[in-house]
Amino acid sequence: MQRKRSLLKWEMLSCIVFAMPFTTLAFAEEAAAAAQKSCVATAKAPEYNLPLVDGKFKPTTESLKTYQTPDWFRDAKFGIWAHWGPQAVPRAGDWYARNMYVPGTRQYDHHLKNYGHPSVAGYKDIIPLWKAEKFDPDALMDLYTKAGAKYFVSMGVHHDNFDLWNSKYQSWNAVNMGPHRDIVGEWKRAAQKKGLRFGVSEHLGASYGWYAPSHGYDQFWPKQGVAYDGANPKFKDLYHTGQDAPFRDGKTWYTTNPESQQDWFNRINDLVTQYQPDFLYSDGGIPFGVVGKSLLANFYNTNIAAHGGKLEAVYNHKDIGSGEFIREAGVQDVERGVMAGINSLPWQTDTSIGDWFYSDGYKYKTTPEIVHMLADIVSKNGNLLLNVVLYADGSLPPEPRKFLDEMAAWMEVNGEAIYGTRPWKIFGEGPTKAVAGHFKEQDVYTPQDIRFTTKGGAVYAITLGLPHDEVRINALGGNAKFSDRKIKTVTLLGNGAPLKWKQEPDALVITLPVLLPSLYSSSFKIEF
Repeated sequence: MQRKRSLLKWEMLSCIVFAMPFTTLAFAEEAAAAAQKSCVATAKAPEYNLPLVDGKFKPTTESLKTYQTPDWFRDAKFGIWAHWGPQAVPRAGDWYARNMYVPGTRQYDHHLKNYGHPSVAGYKDIIPLWKAEKFDPDALMDLYTKAGAKYFVSMGVHHDNFDLWNSKYQSWNAVNMGPHRDIVGEWKRAAQKKGLRFGVSEHLGASYGWYAPSHGYDQFWPKQGVAYDGANPKFKDLYHTGQDAPFRDGKTWYTTNPESQQDWFNRINDLVTQYQPDFLYSDGGIPFGVVGKSLLANFYNTNIAAHGGKLEAVYNHKDIGSGEFIREAGVQDVERGVMAGINSLPWQTDTSIGDWFYSDGYKYKTTPEIVHMLADIVSKNGNLLLNVVLYADGSLPPEPRKFLDEMAAWMEVNGEAIYGTRPWKIFGEGPTKAVAGHFKEQDVYTPQDIRFTTKGGAVYAITLGLPHDEVRINALGGNAKFSDRKIKTVTLLGNGAPLKWKQEPDALVITLPVLLPSLYSSSFKIEF
């Protein structure tokens, strides 16, 4: 393929050059444009090797739009993600493998100080330092399950182009180097032991252009012009060639290079074929046109075959930045943000308790913030996928460890109002208006902000804070347009004693007990 494409490039270049009359520069430019147009017209479309799995789904928009989200995902509501890999080693946060080659970033300064100049000590030298020596997936999964997670997602490959499984197509992988362990496989076994659905995330699509700075050099003394190690052809399997489309050129951060697109298909198809996940996350839209659609069709068809003819697969993709967003083809993902109201189709927020990879000094989300975010998301027909940050060695920092214990206590009391629920007539009420969209998660709620869910004919009202003395729910007042049935009982989850309540014309008024059964928020079950 490489030789064929090189020849094609040379034929086009030759066509342009030899069509140029050597007269004036202006005339030469016009001739070159015309010649290029003629040459491009005769160039063949990219040739891909995309073997398809027989089944219901085809690699077309129309076929993929027939997707239906499985009930397990709609019922699960809360998942935990290990967004983890070699980039945790420097303890300097997300995008380290790229930003260490970008002067002026804190990662570049950190790398220079701790590891040396990137012309010598590059990301390739970080990878062997990732030993994962304290990684105990069974012990971690026990904590995740107690905290209420119903599905678990392993990083498959981040933008750093390092595969965390026994990859057939990438020698730079966790079995060959670093921890010398099949990280994805170990996570899967641990998740299955606990009865959790298992998923993988792929961020490879952006990698081909994302790594371009590794092929650069300092533009200042004393290393001015000295190429970074990414420019060494010896390491092209890690850093790519540096010839892909510019990173985020205003339209996409996905490469237009057919060879890179083929590489993406080979590796992600290998990932889902080997590990048979029920959940696949792409960090963007569906990549690369027919290439990505072929992968998605294979994912669905393979999953159907593995589950006796029933589709249990979930594919996450986003409507930002790159690739193709087909709302009905999977589950829409909103990164570090929420939706404004109830979405007719199931969706998901993905966020992190801290930075995406471990970072010293990073401010973590508190348990109340996560609980309130979860209730808001679930009330709007969504799920929350939360990255719980790990040290490079595979152990938990103290803040995430504390969160898991606190979340377990809250879920034990309030899980009934979360799991298996569906949106009510309205998602909620209260003074705080959540800001919707990606990268907007700074909302601070009050106990007067209430979110609704429903299950088995009952309505659950979840306060986004700890109320005092009484709770007033306007949407359940006797004259409220949403309250078309007479209330029979009101109970506080986790509290065995009867509650005092009355349905006034403008609100359901609940008198609270002296002691509340859980921290951060309270959940009321209203039956009719």
